Amino acid sequence: MNASPRILELENVSGGYGDTDIIHNIDLYVEPGEIVVIIGPNGAGKSTAIKAVFGLLQLSSGRISLAGKDITNAPTAQVVRMGVCYVPQVANVFPTLTVEENLEMGAFARTDDFHPRLNEVYTLLPPLKQKRRQPAGTLSGGQRQMVAIGKALMLDPQILLLDEPTAGLSPKFQSEILEIVKQVNRAGTPVLMVEQNAKQSLKIADRGYVFVDGRKRTEDSGPRLLANAEIAEMFLGG
Repeated sequence: MNASPRILELENVSGGYGDTDIIHNIDLYVEPGEIVVIIGPNGAGKSTAIKAVFGLLQLSSGRISLAGKDITNAPTAQVVRMGVCYVPQVANVFPTLTVEENLEMGAFARTDDFHPRLNEVYTLLPPLKQKRRQPAGTLSGGQRQMVAIGKALMLDPQILLLDEPTAGLSPKFQSEILEIVKQVNRAGTPVLMVEQNAKQSLKIADRGYVFVDGRKRTEDSGPRLLANAEIAEMFLGG
């Protein structure tokens, strides 16, 4: 019996904007059920890698596959319909719309009745139900991030891409958002996440990748990267 294909796989991927490659020869994968984290210094190409998956830049070489299907350089709209949802770091909610209207906007590509999924998202993220009539722009940064994640989940994606979900948040909300990531994953959604909060994100990660200068420097399990003295000195505060 053949094993299930990897949910996501990047093979020897290079790409960027215009004629300039920002990521070089990246190999990366996400198995069903995993949380995978990309860490590294600013400018390392972490966010560029997940934008490449989402069709937001052109690859100069390499291949990207989703559950065994080639999505290399596929248009973003097609990638979404195939089951990839992406939460950018900023501008990730409609501030003048209510929480519930934001979630309904997240279901734009569905052709079926989205209300059962809406109830599932409310069950997974109860604070959203409590705030459902409130404009998203009036919420705290952590609550807005929760709305953005809920909006992405409305499509019941095969994989969720998160770009710096704890950026700019207080330590309390950072912990809360990472706990939500764990809940989303336990509910059945694989996650690929870029994070500056390396120590906390590696604690919830099955595996992690370290990027430096647009290249993959190393990869290992979350616990082993946390225990790696060199990685700790470079990225985890010693």
